[in-house]
Parts: sequence; structure tokens; C-alpha cells
Amino acid sequence: MAAIGIQVRDLRKRFKAVQALDGVTTDFEPGLLHGVIGPDGAGKTTLLRTLMGLLRPTSGEVTFTRDGRPVPFNDVRPQFAYLPQSQSLYPDLSCGEHLDFFGHLYQIPADVYRRRRAELLHIARLEPFQDRRAGQLSGGMYKKLGLICALLQSPTVILLDEPTNGVDPVSRREFWDLLYRLLGENILILMSTAYMDEAERCGRVHLLEKGRLLADGDPHTILEREKADHFDEIFLRLGREERT
Repeated sequence: MAAIGIQVRDLRKRFKAVQALDGVTTDFEPGLLHGVIGPDGAGKTTLLRTLMGLLRPTSGEVTFTRDGRPVPFNDVRPQFAYLPQSQSLYPDLSCGEHLDFFGHLYQIPADVYRRRRAELLHIARLEPFQDRRAGQLSGGMYKKLGLICALLQSPTVILLDEPTNGVDPVSRREFWDLLYRLLGENILILMSTAYMDEAERCGRVHLLEKGRLLADGDPHTILEREKADHFDEIFLRLGREERT
């Protein structure tokens, strides 16, 4: 499987009077779980939608690489999966019907689909709920169903916009367990979250506030460098420094 990376240089996006992204420069490396951390209005969703090609940047560059070499986005777009923050499933379709629909949509061969379907239902612990409608699922089960539907096509890059928002603690842990299982496949996982405790679970973090990148790097290295015990302390400190 080819390794896909993303390089962002001086990325800016403006919506009339709002500067949603303000000179963001960072790298998203394959084989890592990247966390884009920040409060509401930080620019997390704008960044993910820009990386997916759903928004055009006002200025700056986004470069996609395959095995270290720059490639056009259209060449790697089929290997991307995107799970938006808003509801993206059909409430009247069951879990099994969703998988059948996306399997047909992605034109997955029948034998590959059957194997992939069984594997994903098992690791997401949704096997007993195949006949339950999406509109009747808990928040955590709903998010897991959305993720495994995206995973049917075996993507190399997964962009998740606040997938654990509003999810109970047990389902959050199960969702993270599912993400960790994917890392062994050299997948680039990029998820946004406003939960500071989730920052320490990522391989690399990117702190955003008001569209500006406050810091990025290995979370434990940042904790040591800032002499802080918790990540929310670092975020608040860096935010205060940026405002002064």
C-alpha cells in the first residue's frame, strides 16, 4: 500500500470578515494518528474540508505525496475517506443496509466485500445490531457505523471531524481502540477534537486557535517542553501568549 502524506504551507481561508485559517504550516505524515485540537471556531472543520478539496484556500499550498513524491490530488482522492461532523447516514436504513449500500457505491467485488463487511462489523462490535436502523443507534454506535462504512473501500487517508463529540466515555474508548487497530496498516488518520484529554492519545498534535497554529509535534515532547502536567494547561497558556 502506497504511503500518502499531506504538506500544508501558509494556508489561509477567509469567509468575508472571518479569517478561518491564518497561515497554517504543518505536515501530516502517513502511519500516524494526527490530532487537530482546538475549541469551537478554531478552524478545525475548515482545515479538514480544505484538505478534502471541498473548500478552496484563499492562499497557501496543500501538497499531497505518495511514497514521498508530490502527486496531484485527483490521483490520490479515491484513497481518501471523510467522516463529517454532521450526520451523514440514512436514519431509515439499518447497519447492514448501510454497508450494502456503500459496498455497491464503491463497486467492491462481492468476495472482498463479504470478507471486509464481516471484519469491520466484528472490530466495531456492531455484529448484534446489523438490523437496527441508524436513527435508533446511540451516538457512539452511530459514529462507529459511519467509520466502518468509510473503511469499506480500504482508504489510505482518513479524515474525521470531531468523531467523538457527544459520545459517552465507553463508546469513546471503543472508538479509539478501533482507530489504533487501523494504524498497523500504514494509514494516515487525521481527526479533529475539542477534547484536550484526547490530544495525548495522538501520535502528533496540531493546536489551532482562531485559525492559527499554536504548536505541533509529539504530545509528550510538548508536555515536557512546556513543563505542564495536562494538555489543556498548555493550550490555555499558548493561547494567552498568542493574545498578548
